[in-house]
Amino acid sequence: MTEAKLAPNLPEWMVEHANRYLSSGGTDGHMYKISQPDRPEMTVPSLLLTTTGRKSGEKFIFPLFYGKDGDSYIIVASKGGAPEHPGWYRNILANADVEVQVGTLKTKARARTATGAERARLWEKALEFWPPYADYQRKTEREIPVVVLDPVR
Repeated sequence: MTEAKLAPNLPEWMVEHANRYLSSGGTDGHMYKISQPDRPEMTVPSLLLTTTGRKSGEKFIFPLFYGKDGDSYIIVASKGGAPEHPGWYRNILANADVEVQVGTLKTKARARTATGAERARLWEKALEFWPPYADYQRKTEREIPVVVLDPVR
């Protein structure tokens, strides 16, 4: 992942988090402690997703909260409930081959959008590791995608 760079236009807290994650090789930053107004402090597992830019062809790193489903990782394309999908999701629609760093473990994966009963089941899992997703869904007309990252062996 050395040629990859942080995605542009990330909020400052995400830049700080990703830089800590990267500079420590994943020993610091995997478990992210966050506090939001009107919510208790939470510790959430986070990974670094590297996608290929759909327009630029460059590799971009995005720090994201995640859950597990078997050997696969679950991420959610919420963008805080914005009306449009996040850039990383649009990138994986164009190229599903991604790299993932979870703690110190780096692996290649193939991204896919969960649908139907699988999406419903994984959405409930996502609400366990990050309950604010429910608020984000209420804020937007779009169905927030749940993405499965299947490791490539």
